[in-house]
Amino acid sequence: MKIIKYVFSLCLVALIVFSCEEEDNLDFVDTVSAPTNLSLLTEITQDNTGLVKITPVGEGVTTYSLDYGDGSDIAAAITPGSFVEHTYAEGNYSVTLTAKALNGDTTSLTQQIVVSFQAPQNLVVTIENDPGISKQVNITATAEFAMSNQINFGDGSEVVSGNIGETISYIYDEPGTYTITVIAMGGAIETTTYTEEFEVTAIVQPLTSAPAQPARADGDVISIFSSAYNDVPDTNYFPDWGQGSQGSGWALFDLAGDEMLQYVNLSYQGIALADGTTVDVSGMEFLHLDVWTADVVTDIETSLINGPGGASEAPVTRSLTADSWTTIEIPIAEYVDQGLSVNEIFQLKFVGTPWASGTVFIDNIYFYKEASTAPTIAGTWKVAPVAGSLAVGPSPGSGEWFAISDAQVAERACYYDDTYVFGTDGSFSNVLGADTWIEGWQSGSGDACGAPIAPHDGSAAATYTYNETAGTVTINGTGAYIALPKAVNTGELSNPADAPSAITYTVTLDDANNMTVSIEAGSGVFWTYKLIREGDAPMSPLAGSWSVAPEAGSLAVGPSAGSGEWFAISDAQVAERACFYDDEYVFGNDGSFSNVLGIDTWVEGWQSGSGDACGGAVAPHDGATPATFVYDDTAGTVTLNGTGAYLGIPKAVNSGELSNPADAPSSVTYNVTFIDANTITVEIEAGAGVFWTYKLIKN
Repeated sequence: MKIIKYVFSLCLVALIVFSCEEEDNLDFVDTVSAPTNLSLLTEITQDNTGLVKITPVGEGVTTYSLDYGDGSDIAAAITPGSFVEHTYAEGNYSVTLTAKALNGDTTSLTQQIVVSFQAPQNLVVTIENDPGISKQVNITATAEFAMSNQINFGDGSEVVSGNIGETISYIYDEPGTYTITVIAMGGAIETTTYTEEFEVTAIVQPLTSAPAQPARADGDVISIFSSAYNDVPDTNYFPDWGQGSQGSGWALFDLAGDEMLQYVNLSYQGIALADGTTVDVSGMEFLHLDVWTADVVTDIETSLINGPGGASEAPVTRSLTADSWTTIEIPIAEYVDQGLSVNEIFQLKFVGTPWASGTVFIDNIYFYKEASTAPTIAGTWKVAPVAGSLAVGPSPGSGEWFAISDAQVAERACYYDDTYVFGTDGSFSNVLGADTWIEGWQSGSGDACGAPIAPHDGSAAATYTYNETAGTVTINGTGAYIALPKAVNTGELSNPADAPSAITYTVTLDDANNMTVSIEAGSGVFWTYKLIREGDAPMSPLAGSWSVAPEAGSLAVGPSAGSGEWFAISDAQVAERACFYDDEYVFGNDGSFSNVLGIDTWVEGWQSGSGDACGGAVAPHDGATPATFVYDDTAGTVTLNGTGAYLGIPKAVNSGELSNPADAPSSVTYNVTFIDANTITVEIEAGAGVFWTYKLIKN
């Protein structure tokens, strides 16, 4: 049946899950791409009749039409997955395939069909090992008077057919020498055959580097071997341990400047830290390593060896995927649960399965814990100026209905310089410049570069809330948006006046500088945007770790701000309270806050029920409660949100001085003055006329 109306066709396509009666939901049709990846599979009967079976193939196609190229009627409305048959006289024909997309856009392909009743002649076959895929052969055959070929790969697998002149690829189970047979066929009963004994080879070393590693703070990682971090110095990566005499070997493998460890015929090999050097990994959460192997080594056992004085070890085994990098993350708990202490690790050992039979390449060996400061979206972002950075489809991340092309990226330069600015204070703004990309639903005319149209013009006073746990960001402010103004949670806008006051997006930080944003704009319509950071992430001036300055007067209280009239700590008391002066107050650039108190801190009688002294922290002032902070640089204040979070001393809160830990408030606000970038004065009025003052320095 011929499709007359594109909107009508929407109602017939089962994949479209929303009603034709909802005009707003039809907007995406205008963004559907023209069909791609067209090809024609042709097969001719070998009986001198000229009967050809033609199967069209393509992506994003609703119907095909086919001009046979011999003056006969065009075959119309061929549905995907169908084929047509046509009888030709001998000759050469230019066959034209036209494919139509859902929105009426078309793509055409012209292909030659040679119909001859002569046997194929001058058959030339090229067989090659693929340079990038292990045990894959690529076969191309050309011949005069041939239309297709059949290939027998000589390993008992099914014969494969294809068009003459096209490359056919096949992956063998095992390397070795195989008898490959290619039969060229045309319209004649007779065929022409080519046979070759061909050696199929396996790739035995990585062709690409291991995956890039995320940025990690020095305190969150202990690196043994990785260019991404600072390795433990003077480490011996090839101590051998007597395995060389059994055929095992090693090398430092260099892949275009990227070095990695190579262990040959792996029985067991390992790594030894410098004499007298150990690392305490009890505070780490995972052991990470990336391993590449061909298909010989199926598993690798990784042991940690602890305690040079009386060494003990524990193994953990992981499976490997052949011909690709396997990323291994081993929880430190898997070693501890075997009874291994991990406070003096001085060696690592690797054992291959099967024993001494294959080679492995290992990179990025390090211990780590989750980041103490989480990634932040604060900063300036823009949509990445690359194909696919703006896409829509029936599922998250899909570009099935539309994915922007390189040509469209160039056409929309006025859009790709727009920025989306997330402030460290929770503010948000669209910075669009003199022009941006304006769509018809905004302007009433065609899509084109033009002056921004309210309320999507960046004039909105907007804020954002980022929920790292849920992976969402909510933009608050009528007309504020990320990437595309029309895509909102309830559907796609058709009138600027309908802009909502808030929009929630799903956000994934791929790394510190790349972010994927998606939104379900109505049921089953998913827009996805790829954003890149412009410039460095802004830092809150408070971001980092602070401690009370270990000096006289750094802790004081009196009847006015800054006064130490009633009490100011002395040098002797600073020495007595060393357990207090190593406490840290950690402000994350993502707005997180934590009290890091170590094994002990200064505990007062109202907490412990006994005298003031160093001791274990008492809840809720023990740093266990997740907390956040809000810094207002205009007002000069910082508010800690989280029961038990505090600066300086826990008892001083806005309502007075605590006498019971259970009375700790859910938030405390302090006045903050920067003396310089690394020194601040913190003040709090703990009830009427009682002013505590602390001097903090950045660690």
